[in-house]
Amino acid sequence: MERIWIETKTKQYPLFLGEGIIEALPDILRQLSFSKGTKVLIITDQTLERLYLSKLRALLEDDYDVHAHVIPGGEEAKSFEQYYACQTAALQCGLDRQSLILAFGGGVVGDLAGFVAATYMRGIRYIQIPTTLLAHDSAVGGKVAINHPLGKNMIGAFYQPEAVVYDIAFLRSLPEKELRSGFAEVIKHALIRDRGFYEWLRREIRELGDLKGERLQYCIKKGIEVKASVVREDEKEAGVRAHLNFGHTLGHAIENELGYGAITHGDAVAIGMLFAIFVSERVYGVSFDDHRFSSWFRTYGFPVSIPQQLQINHLLAKMKGDKKARAGTVRMVLLKDIGAVEVTSLDDETLLALLGEFSRREEGEK
Repeated sequence: MERIWIETKTKQYPLFLGEGIIEALPDILRQLSFSKGTKVLIITDQTLERLYLSKLRALLEDDYDVHAHVIPGGEEAKSFEQYYACQTAALQCGLDRQSLILAFGGGVVGDLAGFVAATYMRGIRYIQIPTTLLAHDSAVGGKVAINHPLGKNMIGAFYQPEAVVYDIAFLRSLPEKELRSGFAEVIKHALIRDRGFYEWLRREIRELGDLKGERLQYCIKKGIEVKASVVREDEKEAGVRAHLNFGHTLGHAIENELGYGAITHGDAVAIGMLFAIFVSERVYGVSFDDHRFSSWFRTYGFPVSIPQQLQINHLLAKMKGDKKARAGTVRMVLLKDIGAVEVTSLDDETLLALLGEFSRREEGEK
């Protein structure tokens, strides 16, 4: 079991990473000073309930007063309605300020349960137990939120967990599209801050089937290390933490326009990264042709173009509502070189032209 320390200005906490480490959860809770009899609320989704919830409860019930609340699967569960239902469950279980919430699931569960913990009684302790590859990103750094019909993750908080317990054995049950979705964030971490890791990915991960065993754990560890280094510098997105949104400005707009759950987060971000690279070439006068990013993304099954049914003016409107936007001006994270990014403002006319050009180019390459 590896231990990685996540440090921010407000908190330091451990991330435990390894195969089969969920068995050590009772010992981890004791190390974190959760006393016997503490009330624990597990928030999970329907898939995890069926696969693993009984095992998790059995691990804890000898020492803790364990309750569970199950939400539907999918991005649409990050809603006001499910947030309210979780708060109701916490009240009905009698959680107090010494209680603990376990966010047991992927990014949706982690974001929702974390926001419940951040706001229940003005904040109680929680632990992230990620079960997807995508959650290697979302489980680290304390950004928790729910969606609004007008924008993704627009209602939330910065609220750090007590720990992250990442048992990669859970990833064995992931369907391919969810593994691919998480891999998009792995690629993002390499592109924004670690050229050596990017070169390793190109060399070692030739197809999604290579994401297993030591290679998978290495991907997770490197991605977390990049995320942790950024969060250590900038906990609340006042500066470099915005770099983690590479690919997300258009990606979130695509998710919103299609309807949450119609496309995976990673697939949308993959399109967003390709667009950001395309814009980077135009803004900086550089060329990434040698990297053949579109072809590389296709080898994993990522979409490489904006879905045809989406109108670019509607996408622009959503991009202008992005959290990085200022006074209605879109600010995108652009790639200056592999491992080096910066945030750049772009006017509406330029963006519309670039969205149109990108759509035509990528459609022509299909």
